[in-house]
Amino acid sequence: MLEALARGEFDDLPGAGRRLALDDDALVPEDLRLAYRILKNAGFVPPEVEARREIAELERLLYDGASLDEAARARAAKKLALLRTRVEPRYAERVLGRLAR
Repeated sequence: MLEALARGEFDDLPGAGRRLALDDDALVPEDLRLAYRILKNAGFVPPEVEARREIAELERLLYDGASLDEAARARAAKKLALLRTRVEPRYAERVLGRLAR
């Protein structure tokens, strides 16, 4: 494989330069992946997994330099903050701490 790579045989493959479509498993704790995979195959995705997927999408949208107008960027940032408070209790505690000041 290293020789083929050195010869440039992988340079013009379809999809070169595009992001890989990875499974959503990266957002699921490792010890729960099998159970979530079974649920997903049965057509059910737990809300926290769906929320983590949405968080990843919104972060990618906001931080990858996507061309959003200011209103769309503000809506995405608000939705991201809301999802983080639902999924990450420590984040919610920090937000509440700042508001209490």
